[in-house]
Amino acid sequence: MALTDIKCKKSKVPAGKKQIKLADSDNMYLLVTLKSKYWRLDYTYNGRRKTLALGVYPKVSLKEARQKKDAARKQLDDGEDPVLLKKKNGPVDCPTFKEVATKWHQKKSNELSDEYAAKIWRRLEMYVFPVIGSYPIAQVDSPMVLEMLEKIEKQSYIETMHKVKSLCSRVFRFAVVKYGKKHGIEYDPTTNLIDALTARKSKKMATIIEPKQIGQLLRVIEGYEGTFVVTCALRMAPYLFVRPGELRHAEWSEFDLDAGMWSIPGQKMKMDDRHLVPLAEQVIIVLRKLHVVTGHCKYVFPGIRTKDRPMSENTVNAALRRLGYEKDEICGHGFRAMASTRLHEEGWPSDVIERQLAHLERNQVKAAYNYAEHLEERKTMMQFWADYLDKLRDTPS
Repeated sequence: MALTDIKCKKSKVPAGKKQIKLADSDNMYLLVTLKSKYWRLDYTYNGRRKTLALGVYPKVSLKEARQKKDAARKQLDDGEDPVLLKKKNGPVDCPTFKEVATKWHQKKSNELSDEYAAKIWRRLEMYVFPVIGSYPIAQVDSPMVLEMLEKIEKQSYIETMHKVKSLCSRVFRFAVVKYGKKHGIEYDPTTNLIDALTARKSKKMATIIEPKQIGQLLRVIEGYEGTFVVTCALRMAPYLFVRPGELRHAEWSEFDLDAGMWSIPGQKMKMDDRHLVPLAEQVIIVLRKLHVVTGHCKYVFPGIRTKDRPMSENTVNAALRRLGYEKDEICGHGFRAMASTRLHEEGWPSDVIERQLAHLERNQVKAAYNYAEHLEERKTMMQFWADYLDKLRDTPS
């Protein structure tokens, strides 16, 4: 039964589903998702099933969608592929997704480590460019991105799917600012997908939260006999409780030891926002000793083979294994859960703890992220935490 304007307007996704298709005629249908509605036409060309995007409802009405469908059917009768014609006759001079992504990557590469920049590019080449890379970016819409992400999900790569979505979002946001006015790129199509994707599985990082066991761990760390650089990283990790990647990529230019502050640039943070880490007296003492050894290097914890790169990703975890701790007992990321649990138990306000963990996301409605929020309380808390750890370490069970 053909669609009507009223049926299109009132259509909704039933509870428990992510999307539905409402058939019209000649394989045209309205794809109804939780946030938007899209006109689509399924057809076969050279034995392959393909889908043509006809527009977004209600911007494109039912009547207009049928007119576009009829035009596409005529192209098929003439032996032409509507999707290829649409790509060929896209917006004048509108760059493709790959071209925009390349410019974005070139701009961001100056702010990222070579290793991370290469990892980002590999993801784009593997998962994104083969699917939407050749399309003018103004033509890439939510269903196209969703179809691409669902292919990744079908391979059981749920975490990778979310990372690719986040990566595409950054490219689209760059396009809105860089090319939006000229080519009519008004929004990031990934923002509509949150309810259509399988949620990430929460990871429970191995950690130690019992005071006596923490004290034992710290005493074992004190006896570590590895290189001086790794020893310093291992000893400071519990006191700083930053993410492992933030620790190993730390640069001397980010530290003000006299002021007792480490300022991590936004491009190194998970939320792309600058983060302040107050340094306890115990941490400053270790850093001053380490500066004598690596102060001439870019990185606080340079690698063994080359000083131009940070220590390897698994260094802290490998050191913990050498000390006899298994991966299901404690890992480098586990120091964050350790600090969060004990500080909450000691009565510190949740807002202060979460801000220091850099867990709070920006509220898009409010003003810019306030990286200095609760800073005085955080300074006091970080010194308390260092003294607390020292006390546990120096109190044999």
